[in-house]
Amino acid sequence: MEPGSDDFLPPPECPVFEPSWAEFRDPLGYIAKIRPIAEKSGICKIRPPADWQPPFAVEVDNFRFTPRIQRLNELEAQTRVKLNYLDQIAKFWEIQGSSLKIPNVERRILDLYSLSKCNTRPFDNEEKDKEYKPHSIPLRQSVQPSKFNSYGRRAKRLQPDPEPTEEDIEKNPELKKLQIYGAGPKMMGLGLMAKDKTLRKKDKEGPECPPTVVVKEESGGDVKVESTSPKTFLESKEEMSHSPEPCTKMTMRLRRNHSNAQFIESYVCRMCSRGDEDDKLLLCDGCDDNYHIFCLLPPLPEIPKGVWRCPKCVMAECKRPPEAFGFEQATREYTLQSFGEMADSFKADYFNMPVHMVPTELVEKEFWRLVNSIEEDVTVEYGADIHSKEFGSGFPVSDSKRHLTPEEEEYATSGWNLNVMPVLEQSVLCHINADISGMKVPWLYVGMVFSAFCWHIEDHWSYSINYLHWGEPKTWYGVPSLAAEHLEEVMKKLTPELFDSQPDLLHQLVTLMNPNTLMSHGVPVVRTNQCAGEFVITFPRAYHSGFNQGYNFAEAVNFCTADWLPAGRQCIEHYRRLRRYCVFSHEELICKMAACPEKLDLNLAAAVHKEMFIMVQEERRLRKALLEKGITEAEREAFELLPDDERQCIKCKTTCFLSALACYDCPDGLVCLSHINDLCKCSSSRQYLRYRYTLDELPAMLHKLKVRAESFDTWANKVRVALEVEDGRKRSLEELRALESEARERRFPNSELLQQLKNCLSEAEACVSRALGLVSGQEAGPHRVAGLQMTLAELRAFLDQMNNLPCAMHQIGDVKGILEQVEAYQAEAREALASLPSSPGLLQSLLERGQLLGVEVPEAQQLQRQVEQARWLDEVKRTLAPSARRGTLAVMRGLLVAGASVAPSPAVDKARAELQELLTIAERWEEKAHLCLEARQKHPPATLEAIIHEAENIPVHLPNIQALKEALAKARAWIADVDEIQNGDHYPCLDDLEGLVAVGRDLPVGLEELRQLELQVLTAHSWREKASKTFLKRNSCYTLLEVLCPCADAGSDSTKRSRWMEKELGLYKSDTELLGLSAQDLRDPGSVIVAFKEGEQKEKEGILQLRRTNSAKPSPLASSTTASSATSVCVCGQVPAGVGALQCDLCQDWFHGRCVSVPRLLSSPRPSPTSSPLLAWWEWDTKFLCPLCMRSRRPRLETILALLVALQRLPVRLPEGEALQCLTERAISWQGRARQALASEDVTALLGRLAELRQRLQAEPRPEEPPTYPSAPASDPLREGSGKDMPKVQGLLENGDSVTSPEKVAPGEGSDLELLSSLLPQLTGPVLELPEATRAPLEELMLEGDLLEVTLDENHSIWQLLQAGQPPDMERIRTLLELEKAERHGSRARGRALERRRRRKVDRGGEGDDPAREELEPKRVRSSGPEAEEAQEEEELEEETGGEGPPQPLPTTGSPSTQENQNGLEPALGATSGPSAPFSTLTPRLHVPCPQQPPQQQL
Repeated sequence: MEPGSDDFLPPPECPVFEPSWAEFRDPLGYIAKIRPIAEKSGICKIRPPADWQPPFAVEVDNFRFTPRIQRLNELEAQTRVKLNYLDQIAKFWEIQGSSLKIPNVERRILDLYSLSKCNTRPFDNEEKDKEYKPHSIPLRQSVQPSKFNSYGRRAKRLQPDPEPTEEDIEKNPELKKLQIYGAGPKMMGLGLMAKDKTLRKKDKEGPECPPTVVVKEESGGDVKVESTSPKTFLESKEEMSHSPEPCTKMTMRLRRNHSNAQFIESYVCRMCSRGDEDDKLLLCDGCDDNYHIFCLLPPLPEIPKGVWRCPKCVMAECKRPPEAFGFEQATREYTLQSFGEMADSFKADYFNMPVHMVPTELVEKEFWRLVNSIEEDVTVEYGADIHSKEFGSGFPVSDSKRHLTPEEEEYATSGWNLNVMPVLEQSVLCHINADISGMKVPWLYVGMVFSAFCWHIEDHWSYSINYLHWGEPKTWYGVPSLAAEHLEEVMKKLTPELFDSQPDLLHQLVTLMNPNTLMSHGVPVVRTNQCAGEFVITFPRAYHSGFNQGYNFAEAVNFCTADWLPAGRQCIEHYRRLRRYCVFSHEELICKMAACPEKLDLNLAAAVHKEMFIMVQEERRLRKALLEKGITEAEREAFELLPDDERQCIKCKTTCFLSALACYDCPDGLVCLSHINDLCKCSSSRQYLRYRYTLDELPAMLHKLKVRAESFDTWANKVRVALEVEDGRKRSLEELRALESEARERRFPNSELLQQLKNCLSEAEACVSRALGLVSGQEAGPHRVAGLQMTLAELRAFLDQMNNLPCAMHQIGDVKGILEQVEAYQAEAREALASLPSSPGLLQSLLERGQLLGVEVPEAQQLQRQVEQARWLDEVKRTLAPSARRGTLAVMRGLLVAGASVAPSPAVDKARAELQELLTIAERWEEKAHLCLEARQKHPPATLEAIIHEAENIPVHLPNIQALKEALAKARAWIADVDEIQNGDHYPCLDDLEGLVAVGRDLPVGLEELRQLELQVLTAHSWREKASKTFLKRNSCYTLLEVLCPCADAGSDSTKRSRWMEKELGLYKSDTELLGLSAQDLRDPGSVIVAFKEGEQKEKEGILQLRRTNSAKPSPLASSTTASSATSVCVCGQVPAGVGALQCDLCQDWFHGRCVSVPRLLSSPRPSPTSSPLLAWWEWDTKFLCPLCMRSRRPRLETILALLVALQRLPVRLPEGEALQCLTERAISWQGRARQALASEDVTALLGRLAELRQRLQAEPRPEEPPTYPSAPASDPLREGSGKDMPKVQGLLENGDSVTSPEKVAPGEGSDLELLSSLLPQLTGPVLELPEATRAPLEELMLEGDLLEVTLDENHSIWQLLQAGQPPDMERIRTLLELEKAERHGSRARGRALERRRRRKVDRGGEGDDPAREELEPKRVRSSGPEAEEAQEEEELEEETGGEGPPQPLPTTGSPSTQENQNGLEPALGATSGPSAPFSTLTPRLHVPCPQQPPQQQL
């Protein structure tokens, strides 16, 4: 294939080997085995066994490295030659101030190097183009040399310039003839650049300078352009700054600016040696020589502008030899993670697909295309030759740095570990003490896509092995050693320019050549893709190269075997011719191995002997030549103790060991004996020999090697005679063991003869052991280990085997005796079997005697079958006997299985049939019982009893039948428990019924009573849920029983508050502890009533104590309030302070108004005939109970009585029901006492005065009150929404909720609160004088009424009376007004947000909410805030309890006694006026036992 072709043809694949585990255990032995095949290709690939997977031992976090930079198109030899050629051309023009522009032909850059190599005929036509004009060379030479680096210069060369216009082509015939429109030097010379065309029109004003290209030196080794000297540059810079000419970059340094005539005359032209016409005399900026412009070739028409150099300086600069090419280090340090991210990102971006999806063939073709391209400059980075000593090997290493796991220890000692392989016993490098990096110590390689390793062979032509730990594949190319010189010749032939400047170029690992190019010149090349977990081995002097397919991590090292020694010697001679330094001394290595021959492997000893013999002969020849020269002085030198640089030949750089020539007068140098004429010019008498061994010592070392190598033959003869018994005498085991021990001590190779000896020894020892076991087995008798018996045929074969072995064993006689005993027993057993039926005792005794022999006799097996048959029949008879214990199904199946292995007979067949029939029947009944236990539809007890009765007749133990019996017994006991609890003295407790239901559901029996109990439990749960909805607030932290029972621990503020917080957090869930009752006590109604009464008294005492404690606390409204242990704490956990704090009227504790639900001052501020006047402040709702005191919704007494009526219909007792009865009794008792107090003469008079005052206030006109208008009733929300009929004051609904739509309520929301605020200065009080004798009983009644979780009208009346008897609480009123304002502001914001969302839905065209429908929604849906939530709860309560509404305020208009009789003071339970009369119908339920009812009525 011609270089430069687009298609790359992959070379053939190299051999791939897959060793077995046995082969894999000996690495160097396996490599020696495959060497005849693999060596022909130069490289090979080895796939280890699948489960050989060494762990990756590199510390990833601490691994940091700096990679090398590789520019792909500079790696390939031919491409580098082209680039160097273009650099020289570019340098030539840049020195003269012009940049090289290469034309493009058919969209590809013109290959000027190939064009220069074409053999074109000289242009001999005399006719010239009459219109031809000389190139404007003076203009190009007038620019200062630039300082771009070579890579920048190459990049600039490839940038396209503007193409010439048609006008330019028509005006210039030269361009018209060329018809090449790419920008190049000729275009520049013709001055046809579009960008310069306009500049030339301004020549009259001043010439414009062409653009400048800067060339600077770079360490990459490319051709560089030297800049002018600092002096010249400074002078040019100074002249530029003072020049009056309009050139913007630089101007020529012209001598016409000098006015000194003597200075001008000192310049003489170098061509004509004249100094006249100094105005046309040019001064070179490089060497300061002078030239006339007309003396130059070609002559210049005028003085050029800018820096100019003479032809001599131009030629000297262009002929400067290039520096050696090499890789530069990157400036960035990477970790494995950062390098991998960079590598994967580069590959994914380059191929525009995920990295794992890029085919290897595509990467390979693209790599060689980029390498051969002079246009595309792709740069990659390669972390190569990283020292594992410093950064850590990828394999586990046994050292003291860290502890290895057993798995890591196994791989750390494996021969395939690259840290171990160079120092294996068969390896030559183990005899070198120094750790040679790269040879004995592995190097690490971190690659990315396109990163490459160039053509090279290993140091000293050694083997190399490379292991890819992980990552994407690595592509290899290899050339066998036979073609190594051919490859070198081809590369030198194709790129002589590179080898002229670097003769040892192939040793620098910086040069590639396309494998197709090498193959086209006859070089055999193979390839392979090395995947993760695979080895690649290169053989001695096998050239190899390759590149990485992507991000990966590899490790490599060298090793040398015995077959390498000749190649190593040839390599030293090759290095001597190239004058290349050695890594180690080959002679020293040979002599070191020869000094200790007993430590050498036998094959290695033979190879060292051969090499040592050649080396001694050569040393004798060289020393003889030294004597012939007349050098007789000599001294011994321990060369191995000298550094390598002190014993290197100054001529060929070889490291000397056996001998060297030195001079007394020139002590700094020495030469090897091959270059004795190159040491110095001193006399031979001053020169002397420095030697390591004398010529007498070397043969002695050689002899020891020979003895070591030939000792194997002597030993082999002895072994051969012993194994073949050539002398007729069998050797003993001790003699054979001695031969095997000799081979091990002398380290003989693992030959076939040694393997035969080992096999013979192993076989003989196995026979002895087996014979001893046979004898000892007879002695052990019945106690010998099972499985050691041999058959009679095996015993005879064993005796023959012992006789055929080539060694004598005295155990043969014992084996013969055992064989005679066995044959006698066999005859006796045959006679007993022939006389069947024999007695079982005779057969058993014969069987026992046979077992003592230790040998299996065929007749013994027949005896065993007869004995087993009799035993099985006897066991079946015992199992089926009527008096025996019933066996299980497993026992029956076991008998059947055992019967299948018994020898067949009529008795056995009959017994098996009976067993099978019985087992089938038992399994069928067991299956029936299983279905009854597992079926979803449960069967009644009668059905189960029938099944159990029928299964009793089967003589087998059936587990499912037994389980069915137990279930039936439990069902009968359950029915008895139900009858007992239903016929007791009291109604059953709910807990007892729930327990019975849970037990009954688990029974696999159909129970009629279970459905009745389930219905009773469901009814009780329904009543409890209804009561919970009646009493409990939404998301209440209290249970129903806690709310119904008095709070016995109310006296402790901390206990009460902490328990409330525990309830909020879900930590406190006890019900029965409140009354001090256990679960058993709750079953006794008398205990519940007594505990409830005691709890009432404790609650009252506790609240009084709490009020005294809280009253002593400082008020948060006082300015001097400070936080202390005695301060109040709100439910939020913070101390309430300043404006916005409220005091509970019951416990006297303080809270944040925003943290609790607060009352509204007025249900409606608009006066009406039935409503209170605004100035009747004592009727304002300012009463505040904290959430710790008001634990429930406090329903009206009528609602509670409805629940009690439903409770009486329940045939179940609940603790909550009894607590509700106690609470009702307590409420009615209090109501009677309250009515009695309100009906007294003093209180009736006070109520009358209060009513008169109310009427007077209602009759007085209010000038500040806005006019009233007739409005729609509160129940019509549609009319409420109309704005024109709404009065200004109407901002609240009847129940105090604010409407949702802000537009509908906005006119009145602010006015009503402002109206209330304006009335505050007019409030006066007290309006009544309450004597202490009247106030005290009312306050005590008020206290007890607030403790009740029931709403009573009498409570409200007493509150208004007490309020009127004291001044108005202005601070609380202001606080409530502020809180109400804040709440309404939040309601308006929420309403606006809802309106915006509704409008957005309408605008989007979706199904928006109907405005009329929204207005018709219940107020509880459209309201917000705590009051709205309470209103919603009240409406839900009405639905649950049959429509009872929330409590109404007690009217005070008219006569007090009349109003009380008509509204609030009318008894709640009918016409009976006594406080205890209505409750008399409830008490029998708590004490009278439940009447007996038929079962069908209980449902």
